[in-house]
Amino acid sequence: MKRDAKTALLVLTLALAPVPALAQDTTDTASTDTTTTTTTTETRDQDGMDWGWLGLLGLAGLAGLSRPKHTAVHTTTTTNQTPR
Repeated sequence: MKRDAKTALLVLTLALAPVPALAQDTTDTASTDTTTTTTTTETRDQDGMDWGWLGLLGLAGLAGLSRPKHTAVHTTTTTNQTPR
């Protein structure tokens, strides 16, 4: 039952992740006549390191830590002794 609940929660979380957030804009545009221009320069200084690959390697390293599946092995030994 726990596994079904975890699966359902994961599915719901992944389904709601791409929902965009919306906000109301209550500013009155009729009374505002000023225009502001902003120039933004984006700099990326990663020194040649692609951090996404490092994250994927980390996840691959965690894959071996999953719990093994439990299997039960039952053996029965019968000894037949003949009386002499």
